[in-house]
Amino acid sequence: MTGASNRMQVWLAPLLVFTVTIALWEGLVLLFKPPVFLLPPPSLIWQSFTSQFGQLMSYGFNTFLEALGGFVIGCGAGLVAATVVARSPRLSALLLPFAVASNAVPIVAMAPIAIVWFGIGPGSKVAIVAVMCFFPTLVSAVRGLTDISPDALALMHSYAASDWQTFTKVRAPNSLPFVFNAFKICTAVSMIGAIVAEFFGGAVNYLGIYIKTQASILKTPDAWAAILVACFFGLAFYFAVVLLERWLMPWHRRRG
Repeated sequence: MTGASNRMQVWLAPLLVFTVTIALWEGLVLLFKPPVFLLPPPSLIWQSFTSQFGQLMSYGFNTFLEALGGFVIGCGAGLVAATVVARSPRLSALLLPFAVASNAVPIVAMAPIAIVWFGIGPGSKVAIVAVMCFFPTLVSAVRGLTDISPDALALMHSYAASDWQTFTKVRAPNSLPFVFNAFKICTAVSMIGAIVAEFFGGAVNYLGIYIKTQASILKTPDAWAAILVACFFGLAFYFAVVLLERWLMPWHRRRG
């Protein structure tokens, strides 16, 4: 009962804040009556969402595939780079500044160049998302692989364990919480990166293009409906990673 009560409390507070926010939004719009293109009421946004549900979900899935592709490539490359960097402090000091520099470049600066390199299709969006996901994964994985208790390393040394055994039995399990923290950050980053990259060109059946088009002709309820779809896919992606984390690390959940 206590566990169920705690879970209910965890969900109740955000749900209450969300409900109050939507109610205030609707009430303020009805009270002050701003132009619809400036701030549509939530009821009108919901009406637009339900009337175009199938189309919007199709657009959202197309954008999600770009985000997922970039996530897999960027996070995978970050993990591979981290296993190499973590073995050498000198290599870490040499490569980490380049990773920081890659993450400091704004999306709006990368998108036109990515389009020139990879074309106006999904490839350029996947590339941008991959770059955005690479840095958080690299930094978190390096910390998890190197922030090891000296006692654990001494114990493995006393057993005459090889480097590979130390990596698989100590370093990799220790890095999992850090890596999954990065993955959860990258779920949101990947959707943001894919949508913003689409603002610079692409097919019409993607969320970014749809939001830009509808906003440019002042159909902001439709644009907000597309943003709602983006939130749905972003949250679904996040919770999928959370479920994977709980499945792979049941001990970490119990300890927390």
